[in-house]
Amino acid sequence: MDFRDLLAYQKAFALSMKIFEISKGFPTEEKYSLIDQIRRSSRSVCVNIGEGYRKRRYPAHFISKISDADMENSETQIWLDFALSCGYLERVSYDDLQSEVSEIGKLIGYMLAHPEKFGAVSK
Repeated sequence: MDFRDLLAYQKAFALSMKIFEISKGFPTEEKYSLIDQIRRSSRSVCVNIGEGYRKRRYPAHFISKISDADMENSETQIWLDFALSCGYLERVSYDDLQSEVSEIGKLIGYMLAHPEKFGAVSK
């Protein structure tokens, strides 16, 4: 199995691509702040899942990286809050994106609660 087969990775990747497309419509003055931050945090969810999965032989490292993915997912949620409050997102889009963030958070939470199901087993 490859990390790309993980449902959490697949959903996080799809969300980061949606955020990429949506953020193209944000004002140019946000290029080096909100746009950059929301793209980075959403992409970091995927990166940390991939890194953690590759280090699953070491349970503490796996949990640390998956915990980082959870943190980045929460950061994405906060940046979406700012995008809504600044008027860059319609409520419907915001609600849809937040729903996806929440689902990804649940999947990551499952990975944290059950690392052994992902090959992270203490020897």
